Amino acid sequence: MEIKLSTCFIAVDDHDKALVFYRDVLGLEVRNDVGYEGMRWVTVGAPSQPDVDIVLEPPLADPSASPADRKAMAELLAKGLLRAVIFQTDDCDATFERIRAAGGEVLQEPTDQPYGVRDCAFRDPAGNMLRFNQPRKR
Repeated sequence: MEIKLSTCFIAVDDHDKALVFYRDVLGLEVRNDVGYEGMRWVTVGAPSQPDVDIVLEPPLADPSASPADRKAMAELLAKGLLRAVIFQTDDCDATFERIRAAGGEVLQEPTDQPYGVRDCAFRDPAGNMLRFNQPRKR
């Protein structure tokens, strides 16, 4: 039996700003852009991983959610309390410089971590923390 990751989700509050970051800054390709009941889902992914999708979705992607629940999710997103993903890169320092030069909000400069990676961290336009790690050569 084989199990592989196929899709993960990142909550965003402005898909157009998110696209500038994920497509134009990170270099991910847009695979799908769907609207339904006033909501929007945009699927992006790395060209090198055609079988792994990242869906940029509304903070609460449920048309029947209560206004109070929508407000609570929006507040959590604004505080940066929703988790996102960790990307792997072959050059953490170059990735850091590219994102910083594009105006990315730096949370952590490239650092060698005791658990075997060199990584850095940014916030995306919605406030999600994104980490970029490079396995250290042994």
